[in-house]
Amino acid sequence: MLTLEELRERARSCTRCPLHEPATRTVFGQGRAGAWLMLVGEQPGDQEDRKGEPFVGPAGRVLDEALERAGIARDDVYVTNAVKHFRFERDGKRRIHKTPGVTHVRACRPWLDGELAAVRPAVVGTLGATAAKALLGSQFRITSERGKVLEFEGRPLVATVHPSSILRGPAEAREEALTAMVDDLAVVAGLRA
Repeated sequence: MLTLEELRERARSCTRCPLHEPATRTVFGQGRAGAWLMLVGEQPGDQEDRKGEPFVGPAGRVLDEALERAGIARDDVYVTNAVKHFRFERDGKRRIHKTPGVTHVRACRPWLDGELAAVRPAVVGTLGATAAKALLGSQFRITSERGKVLEFEGRPLVATVHPSSILRGPAEAREEALTAMVDDLAVVAGLRA
């Protein structure tokens, strides 16, 4: 079994799918082995791609607020993504997020499996449908399954929305959407041994 640092080093030169070509860098997970909780998002965003760290952009700030409100310290969490390179389309100078495809998720699955083996989290949380489907299969539906305690490889898994979906929603609905995400994360917090 590889350590997180060995996995991170190997992932830097990953060419398993074409996303490595336009991306600035591989964005590997962050946190420590032995963290009780692993949160899995979809893919890095623009700022994450530029900085090389997960959840450091606007969605990361929403995640930090939701975790704090749910009583989960970010330092106790290993955060990563199902896909390690940013998939985007250019619009002038802007890079616009594009949902990764099944082939991208499959190409990155060995990295995610390696992270799960190295971290050994007691609980897994998924952020958004893409991340949940990466672990639970294409039949997963976030609208009907979010906030429920499910099972993944012998450990509890709780799915919630991706924090970027809160930012993309109507401004007047953001507090309600954030509160719903906090409620889901409170279920996660209740699973801590």
